[in-house]
Amino acid sequence: MKIYLNGDLVEEKDAKVSVFDHGLLYGDGVFEGTRVYNGRIAFLDEHVDRLFESAKVIDLTIGMTKEEIKAATIETCKANGIKNGYLRHVVTRGVGTLGLNPYLCKKASVIIIAADIQLYPAELYETGMRIITAGTIRNIAEAINPRVKSLNYLNNIMAKIEAINAGVMECLMLNPQGYVAEASGDNVFVVKGNKLMTPPAWCGGLEGITRNKVMELAADMGMDVSETVMTRYEIWTADEAFLTGTAAEVIAVVELDKRTIGDGKPGPATKKLIEAYRQFVNNNGVPVE
Repeated sequence: MKIYLNGDLVEEKDAKVSVFDHGLLYGDGVFEGTRVYNGRIAFLDEHVDRLFESAKVIDLTIGMTKEEIKAATIETCKANGIKNGYLRHVVTRGVGTLGLNPYLCKKASVIIIAADIQLYPAELYETGMRIITAGTIRNIAEAINPRVKSLNYLNNIMAKIEAINAGVMECLMLNPQGYVAEASGDNVFVVKGNKLMTPPAWCGGLEGITRNKVMELAADMGMDVSETVMTRYEIWTADEAFLTGTAAEVIAVVELDKRTIGDGKPGPATKKLIEAYRQFVNNNGVPVE
């Protein structure tokens, strides 16, 4: 595997960062996850735009233009022969001191990894998944804004630990007011009749790129799509529920906290959206070649 590291493609064993990098010391940096389907990079522009937005919020200068990042992404895919896979863009604050001052870091580190990923077992896309509500509350915007994909992901990891220890693979996270924010790594949707609802990003979720595309696809299918403040009540009483994310794509949720959602199986709207999303990403995107 060849890794893009600060302008060079290096062997995996040589892809190293300093122990004084503030990304390691303090989780000071941002990242993006992007997929490649049939030799096309899905939503590359959107992911790079969000990478730069996240960097702006934490006052991090990437040191490359958006076009340079895109070119480096394509170059990394080519070098690894990636036709179907997963890309990880990482920008750290760079090498600094053991103190907190980020402005003593002279130059950001830019890393691009091209590899494979399988977030959930294939059978879960047929049967749907069970989830629990995590006791870990989603970060508030005035602390670490959830709309920033920062390297400080401990909030999500703590929730993920709860899910795994409960015997499931994902969990629901609530915000400090008790409203639904998102899952530990995915956005949350519910279907009620012809209505498709998802929490607004200000409730504590990431404004997911897959989320936005699914909302667009659902509207094209004639569904009434809205961003709606939700509690667990809306999930428990929904006809269907599902999660979305770059790695997860679209996956049904059939149980929350031991309460069956709908008839306990992936519903018709979810199935249609799974198919529509897969059709879109397999036929659109930035060509690697």
